[in-house]
Amino acid sequence: MGSSVKKVLVFAGSAREASLNKQLAKLAAKRIEALGGEATFIDLKDYPCPLFDEDIEARGVPENVLKLREILADHQAVMIASPEYNGFITPLLKNTLDWLSRPYQDTPGLKLFAGKWAALVAASPGGLGGIRALPLGQQLLANLGLVVLPQPLSLAKAGSAFNDSGALHDETTGQKLDALCQRLVDSLAATH
Repeated sequence: MGSSVKKVLVFAGSAREASLNKQLAKLAAKRIEALGGEATFIDLKDYPCPLFDEDIEARGVPENVLKLREILADHQAVMIASPEYNGFITPLLKNTLDWLSRPYQDTPGLKLFAGKWAALVAASPGGLGGIRALPLGQQLLANLGLVVLPQPLSLAKAGSAFNDSGALHDETTGQKLDALCQRLVDSLAATH
């Protein structure tokens, strides 16, 4: 792969099959591709990890954590769609990031994240669109050493926001998603 390739790892902080955030993440991946980036969508349901525990880690890092580490290492940015649970990011998202931020062999903790770009989106069937969890997600990603883009997208009333082809009914919201995806692709282009 040449250095001009702008690879973005896209996933949702939900394992649920019919997750609105998974739907939003898949749409974001398509938009990143359309805007000149290279997106890889993964479903965290395919990589179940135990709740982080140093005793488990001492017995050997779980195989799915190692797979996720390998995938993350191959990308220069992440786009995460985070549901909101009681005003916070999901335990699944936090646990996944906790495992990935651990030192492993000769790789220091946080090395996998250092200097990568990040963008956040959130979808909710309610009127707030997951907006309370977004600043917390941004703070966590910044703590991990990622360069987090401002102005995340929140999608309210997401249960009726998508058409049959998976695009957004509302043109303005679609333009906001495109603008965020474009900023992510442009940020990568400027640094690679």
